[in-house]
Amino acid sequence: MSKVKLFLGRAGYCMAKSSHAVKGEPSKDIRFPALFALMYHPQVGYVLFDTGYTKRFYTATRNWPNKLYAVITKVKIEDHETVVEQLAKMGLTPDDIKVIVLSHFHADHMGGLLDFPHASIYCSQQAFDHTMQLPRITAFSKGVLKSLLPKDISCRVRIIEECCTSETDTLFGKVYDLFGDGSIVCYSLPGHAAGQVGVLVQTETKQFFLIADACWDQRAYKQQRLPHPIVRLMFHSWKSYCLTIEKLKQFHQLHPEVIIIPSHCSESINALIPEGAVLHEI
Repeated sequence: MSKVKLFLGRAGYCMAKSSHAVKGEPSKDIRFPALFALMYHPQVGYVLFDTGYTKRFYTATRNWPNKLYAVITKVKIEDHETVVEQLAKMGLTPDDIKVIVLSHFHADHMGGLLDFPHASIYCSQQAFDHTMQLPRITAFSKGVLKSLLPKDISCRVRIIEECCTSETDTLFGKVYDLFGDGSIVCYSLPGHAAGQVGVLVQTETKQFFLIADACWDQRAYKQQRLPHPIVRLMFHSWKSYCLTIEKLKQFHQLHPEVIIIPSHCSESINALIPEGAVLHEI
């Protein structure tokens, strides 16, 4: 089994209500960091999991109806926080990124795609089909800003189910080994977004499960404390979301040594990345 180096970073954030993220919490504003991960694979090279925000978000939401997206989410991103700028501090350029694994196509996860014109983009068939079929004028209502998609995305997309070796997991069913060596394995985590995937990553010392928006807060799979029902309006499938949470709960009980990382859970992320850190290796 190959092992990778794993670095985590925050590429901006948006604001949300704590009472929406976890039902029963006080109604106060909290930050949802836009987590991304950089992985170094010994044969493939550098791989990104998601791309966070860039200031293109502001341009994409300047006019109505997309402006409603910005009004609701209140995104904050500075130039030095973008993935490209954080990579530069490590001596890397966009051309060093060979592969991007996209958990799903919401703007806080794919907002930096245009910065990586030569990377192959891996995603699920459902995520890609759903995104491409959305009308441009209403896509924002599903969390998608189509102006942030590369014009040549159809040529660069690699469908995980088609190009990766599949295995059977007792909890999650079919999972997909990205490079066929067990280093990065893609899991289907439906519910929040169409075709959402997460990745189980093997480093020299530990396994990390990056679960994107399968939940917003670790209390969902640890304590079954789910979001407020009002957020069902934003989810692709509430039934699938609840089923995914149940699987994550069982996974955590079976594999307590694996560190599960939701993309927006500040408590989970702050335990791994010092505040203000640039691409922190874990």
